[in-house]
Amino acid sequence: MNSLTTPNSAVTPQSTTSSHLVREMDRAFGPVVRDDSSYSELGGFFMTETEQSLCSMARSWVDDRVIPIAADLAKKHELPRELLTEAQTVGMMNLAIPEDLGGMGLKVRSSCLLIGELARGCAGITTSLMANDLALTPIVVGGSAEQKERFVAALIKRNGLAAFCLTEPDAGSDAANLSATLIDNGNHYILRGSKHWITNSTISDQLTVFARIQGSSRSEGIRCLVIPTQTAGVILGKAEDKLGQHASPTGSLTFDDVIVPKENVLLSAFGGDGFKMAMATLDKSRPMTAMIGVGIAQAALEAACRYATERKTFGRELGDHQMIQRYLASMACKVEAARLLTLSAAAHLDLGIRASKQSSIAKLYSSDIAVEVADEALQIFGGNGYSKEYPAAKLWTDARVLPIYEGTREIQQLVIARELLKGFRS
Repeated sequence: MNSLTTPNSAVTPQSTTSSHLVREMDRAFGPVVRDDSSYSELGGFFMTETEQSLCSMARSWVDDRVIPIAADLAKKHELPRELLTEAQTVGMMNLAIPEDLGGMGLKVRSSCLLIGELARGCAGITTSLMANDLALTPIVVGGSAEQKERFVAALIKRNGLAAFCLTEPDAGSDAANLSATLIDNGNHYILRGSKHWITNSTISDQLTVFARIQGSSRSEGIRCLVIPTQTAGVILGKAEDKLGQHASPTGSLTFDDVIVPKENVLLSAFGGDGFKMAMATLDKSRPMTAMIGVGIAQAALEAACRYATERKTFGRELGDHQMIQRYLASMACKVEAARLLTLSAAAHLDLGIRASKQSSIAKLYSSDIAVEVADEALQIFGGNGYSKEYPAAKLWTDARVLPIYEGTREIQQLVIARELLKGFRS
């Protein structure tokens, strides 16, 4: 074995379902794998035939059904329920949910590849499609067999929608500081509190809610529970008037003495610790969120290239000017780097390796380059880029939320630094 990949014997072996992974790790390079390992399995850009088929299907659906209506839906701030039903029918929703529960049963890496194609068409629609994976994953992770059947399989069977309810007016990045409270009332709990910035809040059928047992503090006592949106006492707020991603409805929820049966609380993992369920869900979802950034950046690069061949200035195609070529080359490098970082994080998860650092790196970089590449595309469009009649404006406003939602830029930096320092402190 090459000296550069000699395993570090001090590192604890990792469990995995992959036959390719040697149960050793190298401190500098990560998992040590056998020479016959599939490159696609290790996070490279090459795809398996199955992945290629999935991406081709997604690309066709996006080109035919999403791109032609995306700008109009954004202007109207609408997301037709029939479009979501169609997405589920053709396999564009519930991507990482197990097949036996009605989902697609895809690995994280395959899910990311599809999400990149979807986000190329519309980031707002993609965010709403992804919300089901986000809301159902805690149930898959921490629910009993009966709860998975009742809250996941049954919902998917009826083409239902779910919302992930963690953020509160005073608890965004500080997710352990929840004030939504569960009061023990014998045979059931009473839920009081509110949630804010909840994707699909106004159109969801089911809510995955994180709240604290009365009397507990910080992350202690946080539980994850599932309730139908139509439960008495659940009050839906109006949709937010956002800067971008207008096709994805986002709003607030108030819980006014909502009765929650105790059998609706998830207790089958992490000792029932809802905070750990939330963090495990976000570790898995962050590469998928990162891939929304990659999709936006890819769309911005394609739009800029197309415009550069159509627009003429000083008697030449815009793309013939070296300054524009420098923009395009820089944009392409950022898109490729973000894609590979994201696929690497996804591959770590698929191989059974803890990937908090890799997921945060992918989320941080992809979010930032989505904004940068969209901004550079807008610059290439010049004055037309500032007009909503051209794609650059929508791409920029859709991208700008990425360094904020699903873990802010600053939180990702903290996670990365913490993971880096942990190895040196040990």
